[in-house]
Amino acid sequence: MTAIGRTSTAPDVVDVVALGESMVTFLPSRPGRLADVPAFERAIGGAESNVACVLAAAGHSTRWVGRVGADGFGDHLVEAIGAYGVDVRAVRRDPARPTGIYFRTAGDRATDAHEVAYYRAGSAASAMSVDTMDLDAIRSGRFLHLSGITPALSADCLDLTRALTARRPGRPLVSFDVNHRPGLWRDAGHGHGPEVLLDLARGADLVFVGDDEARDAWGLGGPEAVRAALPEPELLVVKQGASGATAFHGTDATYVPALHVDVVAAVGAGDAFAAGFLSATLRGKPVRERLRHGHLMAAAALTVPGDLATPPARGHADRLAALEDTAWGRLRLGPGWTQDVRGADEEVRTP
Repeated sequence: MTAIGRTSTAPDVVDVVALGESMVTFLPSRPGRLADVPAFERAIGGAESNVACVLAAAGHSTRWVGRVGADGFGDHLVEAIGAYGVDVRAVRRDPARPTGIYFRTAGDRATDAHEVAYYRAGSAASAMSVDTMDLDAIRSGRFLHLSGITPALSADCLDLTRALTARRPGRPLVSFDVNHRPGLWRDAGHGHGPEVLLDLARGADLVFVGDDEARDAWGLGGPEAVRAALPEPELLVVKQGASGATAFHGTDATYVPALHVDVVAAVGAGDAFAAGFLSATLRGKPVRERLRHGHLMAAAALTVPGDLATPPARGHADRLAALEDTAWGRLRLGPGWTQDVRGADEEVRTP
């Protein structure tokens, strides 16, 4: 297996290719039930394209590969994602299937008051397959970033994900965010989600999984139990919510506590964390700093109302990631924190 962090010299190679469904998301104009919200603001959502957008905004070359309808919502997605600097030339348009959309309430996803209404059944993305997608474009990154959402969309999407995670000579490094969505798998009818996701994760080089996902899907308690069940990936990151995250690199385990954040909306943080970790990995940072960059990108997402946030400038993030443990523990980040108003050579001060 290629060592993580190695630079490819193949032509037209980008840092990260992200494959997956993106949807137009409608954000509520005010808190309350979907039945009571009078208006919504249009935005974009999609785990994999979120990662590509954050990485592009952070200065990396990225490509999003997906499938959208030949409709206005598809136009919007391609244009909006491309506006972040993401290469969208390999996105396929489907004249027979619509672009997926969804509506959500303003509440925290962890509460019973949170509602999401998906309109994605039969979407263009569900027709992604080995035959309908550009495999050369998909494999043209130093990393290929996938998630467990894609294989839940259809049997063809599952076959495609299996083909991309199969260990074979010359494949890019595969990053896989488990993203277990029980609701999607209940309606799928082409596999038992937890078993499928565990099998796919075993084929990846870098895996992200929340400890709550591992507990709910696989009955595993704690990072060490997750590592025992997933010894194959070179890097395994177990996200432990507001407490922190543990990364296993081979047999070595590194834990980094999360930051104190004044949360505006708890959406997009997992994707941002993956982007931060990938960014630091691509730059050859130590595992401890990779985790810190993950936490910093997550904090950027948590302090804005939508899925995507402007990331901190690279120098700003590097200075914060290099803080001593005591200073790191004192950091508290709120809305606007990514605006680094200090000069590039000024030291970071903590509260």
